[in-house]
Amino acid sequence: MYHHSQSYSMTNCIMWCISKETGPPVVSSRESSSESDNNEEQCSSGDILHITNKPNQPNAKSIPVQTLSNRVLHFQERWYKEYPWLHYSPTVKGILCFHCVKIYIIQKSTMSKKADPAFCSKGFTNWKNALERFERHQNKSHHHAVTVSCQEAVLINTQLSTAWSNQQENARHCLQIIVGAVQYLTRQGLALRGHDKDDGNLFQYLKYKAKDDACLSDWLCHCHDYTSPQVQNEILQMLGNSIVRNIAQTIQSLSVLQFSIIIDGTQDISGAEQESICLRYVDEDLVPHEVFIGLYEVSGTTGVEIAKMAVDVLLRLNIPMTCLRDQTYDGAANMSGAYSGAQAVLKKHQSLALYVHCGTHCLNLITQAACQASPLIRDALEWVHDLGSLSKQSGKFKAMFAAVAADSDVPSASLRPLCPTRWTVRGTAIKAVLSHYESVLTSLEEMAATGSSTGARANGLRERFEKGKTVLGLLLALEVIEELECLNKSLQKRIATIAGMQQSIEGVKSTLQFKRNEERFQEIFKNAVKMVDSLGIEPIQMPHQRQTSRRYTGGASQHTHKSPEEYYRAEFYKLLDCVDVHFQERFNQPDLGVLNRLEDILLTGEVDDIADQYPELNRETLKVQLAMFKSKYNFKSSTEVATIMRGMPVEVRGLFDQIETLVRLLLVTPVSSAEAERSFSSLRRLKTWLRSTMTQMRLNNAAVCHVHQNSLDNIDVKQICQQFISVNERRRHVFGSFI
Repeated sequence: MYHHSQSYSMTNCIMWCISKETGPPVVSSRESSSESDNNEEQCSSGDILHITNKPNQPNAKSIPVQTLSNRVLHFQERWYKEYPWLHYSPTVKGILCFHCVKIYIIQKSTMSKKADPAFCSKGFTNWKNALERFERHQNKSHHHAVTVSCQEAVLINTQLSTAWSNQQENARHCLQIIVGAVQYLTRQGLALRGHDKDDGNLFQYLKYKAKDDACLSDWLCHCHDYTSPQVQNEILQMLGNSIVRNIAQTIQSLSVLQFSIIIDGTQDISGAEQESICLRYVDEDLVPHEVFIGLYEVSGTTGVEIAKMAVDVLLRLNIPMTCLRDQTYDGAANMSGAYSGAQAVLKKHQSLALYVHCGTHCLNLITQAACQASPLIRDALEWVHDLGSLSKQSGKFKAMFAAVAADSDVPSASLRPLCPTRWTVRGTAIKAVLSHYESVLTSLEEMAATGSSTGARANGLRERFEKGKTVLGLLLALEVIEELECLNKSLQKRIATIAGMQQSIEGVKSTLQFKRNEERFQEIFKNAVKMVDSLGIEPIQMPHQRQTSRRYTGGASQHTHKSPEEYYRAEFYKLLDCVDVHFQERFNQPDLGVLNRLEDILLTGEVDDIADQYPELNRETLKVQLAMFKSKYNFKSSTEVATIMRGMPVEVRGLFDQIETLVRLLLVTPVSSAEAERSFSSLRRLKTWLRSTMTQMRLNNAAVCHVHQNSLDNIDVKQICQQFISVNERRRHVFGSFI
C-alpha cells in the first residue's frame, strides 16, 4: 500500500483526509504523480484533490463540447443523476469514474489491470456514445466491486466518527462535573485533597456523584490525570483569574477612573507573612465598592517592599497608578511612616494618593487609652478578662457556671476573655458578667472549695468580684464602650465615607460629653449601689488616699474627696475627657484636611486652589456647575449629593459632570481597612494546621474564590472547561470543543 518517493505517500495523504473528514493537504503534481501498472497514463494532482473529497460535477456548459462534421454534441446535466460516479477532470478535460480512480489509481489496488483507461486516467469525451459507454462501465464487475468497497469505507468511517464524537461528549460531561466540584468545594472553603488522594473531598464528592452517573463512574476508573493536584491548581487558577479579571475590567470601564487601595498584613498558620490587598471604587450609580484582590507573600515587611508589591499588583491588573487617589492602612510604622512607610513610598509614585489612618484602628487606640486612664475601670476589665480565661481553660468551672446560670431567670450567656487588640468588642463580655453576677460569685465560690490550683485562682477572683467598686467600674466602662462599639460597627461598612465618619464621630463625642454631668453619674452610681445591695457584697468604698508630699502642694492643704460618689465621679470624668482628647488627636490627620477642603468646595461652592491639583477637575467649569446645582438642590454632605444625582435623568446628570467627579473623589476614600481584615477570617478557614502546606498561588486563588462567592456562582463552567481544553492539543483531542 505504501511506496517510496521524494515525499510522503499519497495513499497516506488520502487516508488522513478520510479519517479527519477534511480536505487533503495541498501538494505539487510531481509529488502526487505515480505510474500505472497497466498503462502510462497519469492522474494529475488536481484530480486527486477532487477525488479524495467527492465527485467534481460542474455545470454541463463548462465541460468541453464534442465537434463532429455535421453537428456539435454537449455533455448533458441529467447524466449526473443517472450516473452519480461521473467526475469531471479539468486537467485531462474529460470524464473519469470517481470510484475507480480512487481505488485503482490512487490506492494502487491489485486489480488495477482491469481498470478502464478511459475512465481511470485518459478521460472520456465521446458524448455521441456516452450513454452506451457509461452503462457498459457501470455494469462491469470491477466497477461494482470498487463501488461496494467505497460504500463500506464511508460507513466504517461514519461509525468511527460517531463513536469518537460520543466519547468526546462523555469526556466533556465529566470535565464539567470536575470543574463544578472544584468550584463548590472552593466556595465553601473546603480542602480538595486529603492525606491520600482517594481520601480527599474532591475525589469523594466525584465518587458520590458517580453512583448515579455511569459515564462519570467509567471515567474515574480510567482517567485519573484530570483530578490530579496539578489539574486542581490549574482549574483554581482559571476560576480565580476570571474573578479578578472581571473586577479589573469593571474598574477600567469606569467613566471616571479613580480608585483607592487598602492593605493589611497578618501571619498564616505556617508563619508566612500574608498581605491582603483590596481596592475601592465608585460605580456608575455613585455607590462605593470595596473588593478583595488577593493575598501576597512578601519576603519582608518594610514599607518599601509592601509598596513595591502594591505597584506590581496594579501593573498586573493593568490599572494605572496615575488614578490612585487614596490609601488606607493601620497605624504601624512600616505602613504609616512619614519617610519610609508604604504610604510615603506610594506618594512618590502618585502624590494625590492621600493617606487615611484606618478609622476602626483609631477607635481601638482611643478605647485602649480611655480604659487605662482610670485605675478603677482598668482593674475591673482585667478581672473580667481573667474570669473569661478561667472559663475557657477550665472545663470544670465552665460546667459549674453553666449549671448555676441555668437555675437563674436570666438567659444563659458564656463568659469570654477580652480580645487584647480589639477593644471595641468588649461590651458583650461585660454585659455577660453583669447580667450573671450572682452566678459568677456562686461558681467561683464552688470552684474555690475544690482545693486545686485552679481553686486558688478562683478564690482570688471571688475576692475581687465581691467588692462593690468592681460593679461600679464595669458600669462606668460600659457607658463609653457601648457608644464606641456602635461607631466601630458603622465605620466597618463598605459604603462608609469620610464625611459620614466625621459626622458619626461628632455625634458620639456630643453624646459622651452630654454624659459628663452630675445627674448622669448619680444615676449610674445609684444603679451600682442598688446592685451591690441586692448581691450582698462589699459596699462601694473610697480607696485609701495617700498624703501628698509638701513639695507638690506647698503650703496649701491637700484636697480630699468627701464621699465615694465624689471620688468616682472624678474618675468617670477622667475617662470621658480622655476619649475627647484622643478623638481630636487621632482624627486630626493632614490628608483628612485635604478631603475636608474638597468637601467644603462642594458644600460652599467656593473653589479653592486644591482643585487645581487634580487633573480630572476643571476649576472654572466646576464653579459654574456648583452655582447651578446649589440654586436648585439643598444638601449638607457629599452623600446627599450622590443621592440626588442618582435620581437624575442621564441628560440632567450630564450637566454636572464635574460635580460628579468631585463627589467620586470624596466617596472613593476608604474609611477603614475592615475589608482586608475580613479576608484574614477567610485565610484562617482556608489555611489550617491540617492544611498548611499549600503553595502561595493555590492559597491566593482559593481565597479569591472563597471571598467572592457570588461572583464564583456566576462563572460559566463551560467557559472554564473550554479554556482548560484549549491549553494543548492532547486535551482538544480528548474533549473536543464546547463550541
